[in-house]
Amino acid sequence: MRAWWIRTGADTMVLELREVPRPAPGPGQLALRIEAAALNRGEFIAGHGLHATGAAARPAGFEAAGTVTAVGPDVQGWQPGDRVMGRCDGAFAEHGLMEVGEAFAMPEALSWEQAACATVTYLTAHDMLMAQGRLRAGEWLLVTGIASGVGVAALQVARALGARVMGTSGSSAKLERLRALGLDVALHTRGPDFVPAAREASGGRGVDLVVNTVGGSVFGACVEALAFQGRLATVGYVDGVVAAPLDLMALHKKRLMLFGVSNKLRTVPQRVAAAQAFGRELLPLMAEGRLLPLVDSVFPFDGLEHARQAMLSGRHIGKIVLRMG
Repeated sequence: MRAWWIRTGADTMVLELREVPRPAPGPGQLALRIEAAALNRGEFIAGHGLHATGAAARPAGFEAAGTVTAVGPDVQGWQPGDRVMGRCDGAFAEHGLMEVGEAFAMPEALSWEQAACATVTYLTAHDMLMAQGRLRAGEWLLVTGIASGVGVAALQVARALGARVMGTSGSSAKLERLRALGLDVALHTRGPDFVPAAREASGGRGVDLVVNTVGGSVFGACVEALAFQGRLATVGYVDGVVAAPLDLMALHKKRLMLFGVSNKLRTVPQRVAAAQAFGRELLPLMAEGRLLPLVDSVFPFDGLEHARQAMLSGRHIGKIVLRMG
């Protein structure tokens, strides 16, 4: 079968299309014919930590949807022909494997393209808004870089929880489109100058939860924008800034909680536990059509490099998907 591999060069990620053996499922695994796979920005940023510089190439992609072709020897509840979505290491391939604990039956409400991007970003949103962020109805959420895949998922989940949402973007057109998804306050900026507007919109008290998808260049402003007992989730650093000063007085007197959102060091059991929480609390909303992943564009299997360039250009809203059919 054909599969894309990725390695870290001196200052960029290099993609390679290879012919490799079709994988067979082991204990606790599903084999699937992959129909679609989603791009995730962190995988394509050199120095982001998903790939060590100079390390050997590895299968690319980690989120997909497809049709089960075989099940592992101890797997129950799944059979060939089932439609499945979830985390899938080496997702940019014609066939792949999923761990049963991270696989979900694909809701009828979703297309292949939507299903391909229905897990990782919404698992992340569940982690930062619900599991750690404890966002409640009536509270204010601020998302920097809200037009990203994670940002759009956060917007949708927050609205489903009854929270109010403000978000930043350097594109007024993107912000206008997100108003249709429930964005309450659009902050047209790429910089750290959003604090006065955020405070004004929240009645002067600040926001209850900030999701920082941008990085260190706006970290200080995120802390400043928080209300008493506010929470700050750091989920990425697309600006490449991985260090920033911390206002310890603000942390102290406002009783703030700062936390990271990442799967990099999680064990498989920890990932499975998070996936099951997503399955209980968010997957039913997808089945009802209340949470629908926003697919910006779809590229053919051979067009992964073009899809990557589209992602790096930053012009998309939501997710970019690779279609295998």
